[in-house]
Amino acid sequence: MSLQYIANNSGNKMAVVIPINDWNEIKNKYPDVETIEGELPQWQKQLIDTRLKIIGENPERLHPIEELFDELNTEED
Repeated sequence: MSLQYIANNSGNKMAVVIPINDWNEIKNKYPDVETIEGELPQWQKQLIDTRLKIIGENPERLHPIEELFDELNTEED
């Protein structure tokens, strides 16, 4: 998956753009993904931020999106 980031004038990442084919695969696997509402818990945001940082620094360590979804679907200890 080739990610692109959108940053504000201060250089802070504000959004992530993924290829449409990858988005369609996600929607096929998780059909309700577009109807998810509400704020993510802080621990999930931190997990995503950590994974994105690792990918940005070491693209060869990219893991399948399924692993991220599995982590996000588990309860925080």
